[in-house]
Amino acid sequence: MKSASSVDEYMEGLSKWKDELTLLRSIVLSTELEEGIKWGAPCYMYQGQNVVGIAAFKSYVGLWFFQGSLLEDKEGFLINAQEGVTKALRQWRFMSIQEIQKAPVTAYIYESIENFRQGYKVLPTQKPVDISIPDKLAHAIQSDTEASIGWGSLPPSHKREYTEYVAEAKKEETQNRRIEKVLDMLRKRQGLNDKYRK
Repeated sequence: MKSASSVDEYMEGLSKWKDELTLLRSIVLSTELEEGIKWGAPCYMYQGQNVVGIAAFKSYVGLWFFQGSLLEDKEGFLINAQEGVTKALRQWRFMSIQEIQKAPVTAYIYESIENFRQGYKVLPTQKPVDISIPDKLAHAIQSDTEASIGWGSLPPSHKREYTEYVAEAKKEETQNRRIEKVLDMLRKRQGLNDKYRK
């Protein structure tokens, strides 16, 4: 199915699961959530924050909660569709209208809205970046106060670019030239590839 630009277009493009998704859509719209389209599928938001989404898949329709890991889920309806990848996202799968009708979908949505109201969120964890700085570059930075301050203000991605730039030099004279360039840019608080980012 091609990416839809509206929820109506998404629904019209379904060849399977249309009734099930129509029911899920009506349940979600009975709450205070605002309807929109994100990543080509229906998404429902609370004050601009993604709360739930619905979508048709090959063998089921899915209702997913962006902060689903915070829901009580005593009955165990929710699953982590990408174990080890997603921390907060949880999905609820349905194979029939009857399943949806019997399920406490509205209660789960309201619990999720309340969590957003209270500001509860699972925040992504950033993996530490291992940067191996060539000794010669590290010494040069430590010996130059302004460059050292500039280095300290850089995000890890910029530091990695600088270290790779110096480490990739095969000849010592090239490495020395690159270190001088790096020191000059650090004094000016510039990233190596800033001119390409604009």
